[in-house]
Amino acid sequence: MAARRSAALLLTAAIALLPGLALLVGGAHHVQVDAWIHFVGVGFAAAIAMGAALVLTVLGALESDGRAVLAGLAFSMMAALLCLHGASTPGILVGSNGVVAFTGGATLPVGCAILALGTLSAFRRPEVVRPLLVALGLGAAAILALGVSMIHWPRLVPSVPEPRSGLALTVLAAGLVATVLLAVRALRTYHLTRRFLDLVVVVGIAWLGTALVASLVFSFQNIGWWFGHVLEIFGMALVGIPVALDLRRGATHQSRPLVGDLRAVDLVSAEEAFLGSQVRALLVALAVKDGSTEEHTRRVALLAVEVGDELGLPPGRLRSMATGGLLHDIGKLSVRDEVLRKPASLTDAEFAEVKQHPGAGVALLEELGGFDPLVLALVNDHHERLDGSGYPRGLADGEISLEAQILAVCDVYDALISPRVYRDAWPHERAMALLRQAVGLHFDARCVDALERVLTRDKASRRAARQTGPEVSARRYAAASEAFLSAR
Repeated sequence: MAARRSAALLLTAAIALLPGLALLVGGAHHVQVDAWIHFVGVGFAAAIAMGAALVLTVLGALESDGRAVLAGLAFSMMAALLCLHGASTPGILVGSNGVVAFTGGATLPVGCAILALGTLSAFRRPEVVRPLLVALGLGAAAILALGVSMIHWPRLVPSVPEPRSGLALTVLAAGLVATVLLAVRALRTYHLTRRFLDLVVVVGIAWLGTALVASLVFSFQNIGWWFGHVLEIFGMALVGIPVALDLRRGATHQSRPLVGDLRAVDLVSAEEAFLGSQVRALLVALAVKDGSTEEHTRRVALLAVEVGDELGLPPGRLRSMATGGLLHDIGKLSVRDEVLRKPASLTDAEFAEVKQHPGAGVALLEELGGFDPLVLALVNDHHERLDGSGYPRGLADGEISLEAQILAVCDVYDALISPRVYRDAWPHERAMALLRQAVGLHFDARCVDALERVLTRDKASRRAARQTGPEVSARRYAAASEAFLSAR
């Protein structure tokens, strides 16, 4: 599985970078292209941009999603500039003019700059939808009005930087910063979701960046300039179509690759959408077996991915931690009901039976197939301790992965603060005191410290939510934080 993913990423990188290589090798070749080809080709690009703009704007407005409307605004501005760029083709509707060069050079920098604004939290709130819709209408109208004016009064046309000039390279650098930011966020999203369309967005952004290079480095006499137009058309399609399809999934199931704000807690909260129906089916089976165990695994998984994020784990490992956290107790499906639900302390024989659940869980997941080695390790090692006193393998410090150490801390914390039929829930302070006392013996200090930071931040977040309304992260830490606050 890992080998297939690596091969897919290498193929994607090749597809994303190959146009840039072609531009480098043959972009300076001189050509003469009929004006009608430019007129029709740009019109086609404008139609794609306008279609993407309409879909993104309408869906975003219906969902009160400011980020989608912002993307619609970006494609609308690009569509308006492209319409003007095509209409001002010399020799078709008008004579020689500077508008064609100005709009051609402005389309991609403007679009990429607006798309990059989606990374700002201010544009994620529902209340920005109406102002963005107003800005969309005014912006498109202003561009078209300005274009008509510039055709009639050529002196209104701003000077266009010569290819490879200092100004052109400055604009290029700013545009490439925006495209790199978007590409990195989209790639991070793919590593979390493993959705093919999120990877397509990465390719589309890379092609738009290459088209930007072509528009500012070459002139219309170079084949690279025309090749950039083709890349622009396909790049907009590769970005706009997946983003539009993503909006149809509903707020809790969206990848949001252009924004890049998807987090591992979202994977835990909507496991079927992001982690697959197999994970969902296993959790349903566990809930039928013992509801309290299934609820415990969700709380632990939420805490674990937050702690992993706090410690800087990369998105691929956070995805595995989300899956491993949700399934870490799946081996308890093999434990007898009378033992699993016993309303009292377990006997030695019963505890010995329970201690078999890590191995049983691994055996089940291996039989089903499709789970990566880190997930299997999390299921097998979440009861291991640094001093070697854990089970089932008695691993010691240096043999236990950081992810398994994180999961162990979160597992013990949730077990302590959760009520049992034979004991009350521990207060947060008492549970954290026990974890601190066991640092270096059973638990890693980094994991305990990170857990405390996450819980402290969560408490502040929920207090702010009560003061400012439901828009403040009502679901991010839901299950784990409710247990924490109730214990206080």
